[in-house]
Amino acid sequence: MSSTFLLIAFIVYALALLGFVIAVTGKKSVQEADPEGFAKRWGFIGFILTVIGFLCHVTFFFTRWAEGGHIPTSNMYEFMTFLGMMIVLAFIVVYLIYRTPALGVFAMPVSIIIIAYASVFPREVQPLIPALQSYWLKIHVTTAALGEAFFAVGFAAGLMYLLQNVNFGGTSKADRREQRGVEFTIFTLLMIISFVVAIFGFNAAGYKATFVSDVKMTDINNVEQVVKQNVEYVLPPIVKPYQSEQLEMKPFLGMTEPLFEAPSWMEGANAGRKFNTVIWSVLLGTLLYALIRLVVRKPLGRALQPTMRGIDSEDVDEIGYRAIAIGYPIFTLGALIFAMIWAHEAWGRFWGWDPKEVWALIVWLFYAVYLHLRLSRGWQGKKSAWLSVIGFLVVMFTLIGVNLVIAGLHSYSGT
Repeated sequence: MSSTFLLIAFIVYALALLGFVIAVTGKKSVQEADPEGFAKRWGFIGFILTVIGFLCHVTFFFTRWAEGGHIPTSNMYEFMTFLGMMIVLAFIVVYLIYRTPALGVFAMPVSIIIIAYASVFPREVQPLIPALQSYWLKIHVTTAALGEAFFAVGFAAGLMYLLQNVNFGGTSKADRREQRGVEFTIFTLLMIISFVVAIFGFNAAGYKATFVSDVKMTDINNVEQVVKQNVEYVLPPIVKPYQSEQLEMKPFLGMTEPLFEAPSWMEGANAGRKFNTVIWSVLLGTLLYALIRLVVRKPLGRALQPTMRGIDSEDVDEIGYRAIAIGYPIFTLGALIFAMIWAHEAWGRFWGWDPKEVWALIVWLFYAVYLHLRLSRGWQGKKSAWLSVIGFLVVMFTLIGVNLVIAGLHSYSGT
């Protein structure tokens, strides 16, 4: 039942996005007698749909909690769906303050993409491992996710500001650098979208490849032993695990075996599969970006720029700053202070330089620098927007790259 509510929420979010798009693009029509009233009316419709979708999302959250007997934030599927819900909550809060429909055009897709990304992971309710059997799971994860959600809204506002103010017709070094930065940001979003579509596509086609590898494991007596472990691929294996044996592989475009083997420094049986995922994401993201460029026949940033006309740049700049200013203390509590307290209870130390801990600290320091430069050095406008965009890309690497590529104590969240 919980999955049904999530599906309904996803569909309603998509309809809400459509409402915000109509509010922004429809008011520019010369045939519209009351463009401002038109924008407000469709913006209100988009907002109401957002609230309805959020209520369905909350229902999903609590029904899954009842089904599993614990807060549903213990693996990638649960955490990413929860993060998507928190992004919508953060957007609702900011929208009630500023009433800017254009923000929904950029904030809602972030939530939609994250929910879609979550859906590629196993959805079964899993029992908690010992390290997660603590009330700190509720406190740490929820506050950290809410802080990151406000960073996502800041990212949306920052991207809006850049689309408004980057000179896409300029030929100077500075202009070209900014143009490439905006295109890279859009490419990153398209890469995640193409990965999600590919996973669903190959799953629907029933594609499967299986390899077996020798993996070193330590038992409860601290004795190291070598065991055989099967690794299953959903995406066709361009790269196979290091020193593995192929058990099964359905042909794909004439390819009956992987093109090459993962390097020896990629430890773990799943390292090759994760590397394969990264390769496919880049390839498919590049293909999708190229196809869209072929259709619009111009850089995507330049193609999106007309949608920003008529929106006050100072308001967008203020929205981005306020969102990050709200999210930073919440993230500080959740991702650092509460996390260290829980780490001491679970592992007997406050800090251990685990990859997830290190990247959470990097995120915290980055946004500390953002606030310092904004408040003390007057970095407003374009400089502030670039920092908000880069900061959220770092957040996404912390959530996706660290969990799925870098091994550590938090690796269980990637299962």
